Amino acid sequence: MSLRFPALLAGLLMLTGCNPVTQENFAKLEAGMSRQQVEELLGKPGECAGALGMSSCTWGQKNRFISIQFAGDKVMMFSGQGLK
Repeated sequence: MSLRFPALLAGLLMLTGCNPVTQENFAKLEAGMSRQQVEELLGKPGECAGALGMSSCTWGQKNRFISIQFAGDKVMMFSGQGLK
């Protein structure tokens, strides 16, 4: 039982340390990047919506996120909130 808590704590720290929604990754985004390049950097988005070749995808949660607008397969615009 005494080994469970440290193992759980270590696992949680590893998960929080791997969050791709960071200021550093946001700074790597560029207009014109492909969706594949973005997903290699940030992983799969939490949600996407779109129509007529335009889409908007979000990575992260309510208070800490990166939002990217795509035209076809290319980044048009992007914004972030709560990044550290």
